[in-house]
Amino acid sequence: MNRSMKILSVVEATNVNAVAKVVLDFYVTARELSASRDELLKVAGSIVTFDRANRGQMENDFALAARRAGVELDTIPERRRFDLRVLSALERIVAERQPDIIVTNSVKSHFVMWRSRIWRKYPWAAFHHGYTMTDRKMLLYNRFDRWSLPKADVVVTVCNAFAKELMTVSRVPPERLRVQHNSIRLPPPPPPELVNALRAQLGLSSNQCLILSVGRLSKEKAHADLIEAFKQLCDMHPELDSRLLIVGDGPEREPLEAAARVSGIGRRIIFAGQAADVRPYYTLADVFVLPSHSEGSPNVLLEAMAARVPVVATAVGGVLEIVENEKSALVVPAGDLKALSEAIARVLRDSSLGSRLAESASVLLARNHTPETYVNAIVKIYDDAISGRTS
Repeated sequence: MNRSMKILSVVEATNVNAVAKVVLDFYVTARELSASRDELLKVAGSIVTFDRANRGQMENDFALAARRAGVELDTIPERRRFDLRVLSALERIVAERQPDIIVTNSVKSHFVMWRSRIWRKYPWAAFHHGYTMTDRKMLLYNRFDRWSLPKADVVVTVCNAFAKELMTVSRVPPERLRVQHNSIRLPPPPPPELVNALRAQLGLSSNQCLILSVGRLSKEKAHADLIEAFKQLCDMHPELDSRLLIVGDGPEREPLEAAARVSGIGRRIIFAGQAADVRPYYTLADVFVLPSHSEGSPNVLLEAMAARVPVVATAVGGVLEIVENEKSALVVPAGDLKALSEAIARVLRDSSLGSRLAESASVLLARNHTPETYVNAIVKIYDDAISGRTS
């Protein structure tokens, strides 16, 4: 293995979303490992991002987070989504940075890398985190991967379900595919006064059962299913004084709020919006629910496991590659509202079940999803891609 590696990551983000967090955590952990272990390959990283909304007037949340993390950042201005002027700007930055490998992280960055033909000169790792399918335009946009991804030296994705999809839909050769689940850095517990203040702000009493869901409010996350399952729970188990707390924002927020109002239990459903610090929400929760129709290696699942909150999730994407039904979570078929409602009720009514699930999940997390394990695996994948160009 080489003694040093210069990585250039291309990231399209305006806030610290799931993809941005994965990239930043990778660089922070790689730097920490390099400082603590002399024999470890030294990773030097920088990020390229795009600026359309601010036009250079002020840095967005992602750019600020990158600088706080100590990662060098280049910003490419653009006028619209497919502004081809970004191609020459990326070529200039790559020439200045001279990376050993370029890592793209979204449909757009894959497309820009392919269209620029930089991949002819530099090793290229394309990281597929999954698709957000919000409308027909996005579905069409995602199809661009059919052109770009087969040209990458290696395509890294977060679950076996996505790997199969990439082979069949995007025609990525199987020998170029690698699967690596996400990791999580264990956060310190939130201060009790912060948790108590949040409880008061949300109007929650200590004897109420709190059902928590965290994530982007988009159709594939299926919060509409959760609202309906929660209604069934309230109807079937009136003895449970429960509340549903949904943390996050996105294009489906207004329809979801409307669904909550007409459900007849709107007063028991709380939309908290986007939260920079989700730790106190997990501390308040009695059960975490992931009702999605599509997932990869969901960070929110790992966050709940880290917070020792029992999990109810749907059997999609890589969920069953992370947890095992009845042992470390309760897993139900996607779209089965009755099964979802009954699983939530089981956890709320049986505290010993919840404790057992949470403890088992914590053990799995420590064994399979540490930042150190993740960085070592990813660096090995990148190093193999670089070596493949020189062999």
